[in-house]
Amino acid sequence: MTVLAYEIMTPSVKAVPQSWTMERLARFLTDNEITGSPVTDDNGEIVGIATLKDITEFRWSSSRDQEQQADLTPEEQQEARRLRMAIFEEMGKVPVEVRDIMTPIVLCVDEQTTVKHIADVMMKEHLHRIFVTRDKKITGIITTYDMLKLISDKALTQRCASD
Repeated sequence: MTVLAYEIMTPSVKAVPQSWTMERLARFLTDNEITGSPVTDDNGEIVGIATLKDITEFRWSSSRDQEQQADLTPEEQQEARRLRMAIFEEMGKVPVEVRDIMTPIVLCVDEQTTVKHIADVMMKEHLHRIFVTRDKKITGIITTYDMLKLISDKALTQRCASD
């Protein structure tokens, strides 16, 4: 017997508005002990996903230019770093909104999707979470943690193995 998405999903999905600041998002994720959340527009429609990784990449993107700086003299590298720091300091004065850092692509599977297919999609796309839908409405989320729970549940593991 095949294991389906609705059997392992977490039914409560905590979404955030795209107009929240990045700092508010970080606090929300931390307070709820989660690493990502769907992002909604003013009508409550899901328009993307925002994660701790998105926050980190935004904050530390200035240090990723090492390869491009290899051709610069030490003085030019120092000046480039000073300019980046000045730009980021000024950017810090303007609140960054979730819409500015989110990933605008949301991958979903139907409640009747097999766990094997979900695992294949998550591996292929390097996802840590995927949303579950019924009639195009999000009804839950499956995370890597939910997938790991399969291993600890002997009955589900046996059902997966029989696929």
